[in-house]
Amino acid sequence: MTAPATPPLPVPPAAEELFARFFDDAALFPPGNATMATAVPAHLAFRGGLVGPFVLPASRLAEVDVHLDRSGPPLDLALIAAPADLPAAAGAIADHPGLRLAAVEATVAVDAAQARSTVRTLAACLPPDLPVAVEIPRTGGRDEVLDALAGTGLRAKLRTGGVRADLFPPVGELAATIRACVDRGIAFKCTAGLHHAIQHTDPVTGFHHHGFLNVLLAADEPSRAADHLARTDAAEVAAELRTWSPTRAARAREVFTSFGTCDIGDPIHDLVHLGLLPERITA
Repeated sequence: MTAPATPPLPVPPAAEELFARFFDDAALFPPGNATMATAVPAHLAFRGGLVGPFVLPASRLAEVDVHLDRSGPPLDLALIAAPADLPAAAGAIADHPGLRLAAVEATVAVDAAQARSTVRTLAACLPPDLPVAVEIPRTGGRDEVLDALAGTGLRAKLRTGGVRADLFPPVGELAATIRACVDRGIAFKCTAGLHHAIQHTDPVTGFHHHGFLNVLLAADEPSRAADHLARTDAAEVAAELRTWSPTRAARAREVFTSFGTCDIGDPIHDLVHLGLLPERITA
């Protein structure tokens, strides 16, 4: 006799709050390195509320136009730019009917002086309600940069990986940075390396990747950030997230706003597998 199939776990009531616009589409970036011709139509085909804006370097802005769907809504962009390049790039997007500036990610500020200069430039050329993140250095200048951002409404951008092993911060470093952000009331987004829900070692590269659910738990409970970042039991993590109320989920997402992923399918597949999103989800 065939054993009855295990029924799927019920999707938690806080799923919508937990994962709304959580996944910024960084298809152009490593290791995906999608072409513009592939990445823009794929992003425009997404439906539903999981996917955030299309992440685009200012240097590639001119490449987008030919791939837009003129019959559909504008393409939401998260623009990556050095502060000096922002006024021209933001103006070009504002003048284009097929584009909408949804967020800005300023390049890394190495110290307090550069951070303060970045804050002034952003305030002068961007709407006050636009989500803006400034990349934080992984050096001794981290805290002074965060001090300069505190109280401005700007977010921190935390680098959590890349194409080399040294671009992945150790657990202790990332935990300390999360606590430093929370202590100053600064929300953060993450960039690179968060390919899967739970921390793991990539069998091909040997790089140790943080998990985006680990980071979410750390954002919710920064005093135990290192413990949460080190967790490996996916079922246990998923069970804990099932107990979250919509209010708690929204509060955690106010801290950890989103992360860039070069393949939207991988993190969504992980969440479906863990029973945290329905099987017939559309991005």
